[in-house]
Amino acid sequence: MPDDARRSIPSLDRLLQASEARSLLESYPRHLVVDALRATLAEARAGTNGGLALLSDEHLVAQANDRLGSQMRPSLRPVINATGVILHTNLGRAPLSRAARQAMEAVAAGYSNLEYDLEAGERGSRHEHLTPLLQRLTGAEASLIVNNNASAVLLALAALAEMREVIISRSQLVEIGGGFRIPDVLRQSGTHLVEVGTTNRTYIGDYASAITDETRLLLRVHASNFQITGFVHETSLLEMVELAGTRGLRVVDDLGSGSLLATERYGLAHEPMVQECIGDGADLVCFSGDKLLGGPQAGIIVGKAAAVATLRSHPLTRAFRPDKTTLATLHATLTHYERQEADREIPVWRMIAETVGALEVRAAAILRAAPFDWLTVLPTAATVGGGSLPGETLPSYGLAIAPPPQTVQEIAARFRAGDPPIVARIADDRVVLDLRTVAPEEDASVIAALRGLGAQPGGIGRVP
Repeated sequence: MPDDARRSIPSLDRLLQASEARSLLESYPRHLVVDALRATLAEARAGTNGGLALLSDEHLVAQANDRLGSQMRPSLRPVINATGVILHTNLGRAPLSRAARQAMEAVAAGYSNLEYDLEAGERGSRHEHLTPLLQRLTGAEASLIVNNNASAVLLALAALAEMREVIISRSQLVEIGGGFRIPDVLRQSGTHLVEVGTTNRTYIGDYASAITDETRLLLRVHASNFQITGFVHETSLLEMVELAGTRGLRVVDDLGSGSLLATERYGLAHEPMVQECIGDGADLVCFSGDKLLGGPQAGIIVGKAAAVATLRSHPLTRAFRPDKTTLATLHATLTHYERQEADREIPVWRMIAETVGALEVRAAAILRAAPFDWLTVLPTAATVGGGSLPGETLPSYGLAIAPPPQTVQEIAARFRAGDPPIVARIADDRVVLDLRTVAPEEDASVIAALRGLGAQPGGIGRVP
């Protein structure tokens, strides 16, 4: 920047006295305004904030205002999921039902009887709030809620088999998202891992021959994020329970996703249901609250009363216990199942149950509202995701954008920069907005984003 231009940059004191700065000082603490103006001036002197035309007091204060707005905006923000992945781990997995959100707000707004027995007028237990409901839904004798399924499995192993042996099939030594591996959980729980069978075939005889005086439980881990096909054999949970009963052992079933509905009713492969596993006699069944259940992040443990009681008395239970909002939200979510309204009220199941015809109608309506020549209606394939039903897809409809001269990466970035941000997927050199994961009430935001895309400088144009 030339010296004469640099000399025209106002001082910090002058900017603070400018009329344009008054609204900033009224909206933000003075020290934040000073820091923002100082940083803006530093950019101006370095010549990195847009050139000479933006060195006026008005523009400099406006830049400081933008800086403050960005600084104060929460990093965690709502987004529109247009990827077609229903349980998108990076986007927060299961969205909550309206009743679940209302239940969360109700207990968060004030005090609650989290650990208080209103009838007896004395201390109660947070672990009892969901037990009756889970008993009715799953047939289990008892339950325990912790903060996620990983902690549920860790707690079960630590409480039932610390310093002793846990037998597991080699085909179930899985890794899920974020590098979380079952062998690592076994080690952290203080148990000793005993692998049996082979990668593709494990028989009940493999478990039986591995049992020693040090064995305490048999562990089954549902392969929820991959498939082994071809020449395979998997020992059933019922076989494991029968063997454990003859040897005085327990069976823990890490079900992962934990569906309470029959997935085949919606054109998907059968996912083991919690009720089925309890019916087969597992001592404990562990599953997630924010996957196919459609609720908040939680680890849900159901099973036999004696096994659950052992877990409740373990020191780790306090470290893993859920807060009042999780329990309230989970209760509201489970109530949808008891009322047999899950596929109408729980967003995850509503998305799964949505018909292809309804999605096509919505896509056509969006195209009529944003009739661009670079926008087309497209049949797509959505997935459940979130470590559930690997390889399974749901027919869907969406909108495809293949605009010159911008790249698909640039267009996707524009969607993410919007308010609200829209996260799309890129396939076949097109940006795809899959409507199966976009709520109908979000269609207006999608239309606005598409119109804005065509109206921006360098936009890709409306059909004449």
